[in-house]
Amino acid sequence: MKLCELTVSRTIPASAEEVFDVWVDSNTPGGPWFGADRVIINPAVDGLFFHTVAHEGRNWAHYGRFLAIERPRRIQHTWVSESTKGVESTVTVTLEPKGNDATLVTLVHKDVPDDEQGRQHQDGWDWMLASLVDRFTKPEA
Repeated sequence: MKLCELTVSRTIPASAEEVFDVWVDSNTPGGPWFGADRVIINPAVDGLFFHTVAHEGRNWAHYGRFLAIERPRRIQHTWVSESTKGVESTVTVTLEPKGNDATLVTLVHKDVPDDEQGRQHQDGWDWMLASLVDRFTKPEA
C-alpha cells in the first residue's frame, strides 16, 4: 500500500501555552477531541486515546497512543482509523510562538494511505485547525 504525508498549518491568535492546553483538553471547545460522540483520552507519553465522530451519517472510531507531550511545543501520537485501513500513522503537532499573542501550529500526518479516504484527513485536519482559530477569535455564545 502506498502511503503519503499530509501537512496543514495555521497561525492561531493565542500563546503556545493556551493552544497546547486546548489541544489536550477534551472539554474545551476548539480542540480535536471536543464535541466527539465519545472520548477517552490520557494525554501523557504512552497514554491512549479513543474517540468517535459523526461524519457522513455514521460514527467513525479513531484511536492511538501518545508518543510525545512537550508542553507547549509539541504533541505526537499515533493515529488509527478505518480510513487508515488499520495502518498506524503518526500525527505530530508543533507549536511555534510568533510574538506574545500568536502561535504557528503545524500538523504533519505521516504514513496515511495514499487514496481518497486517506487524503480526506487533509480536509479533516484543516477543519480542525480552523476550529482552533475560531476558539480564539469568535466570541462565546
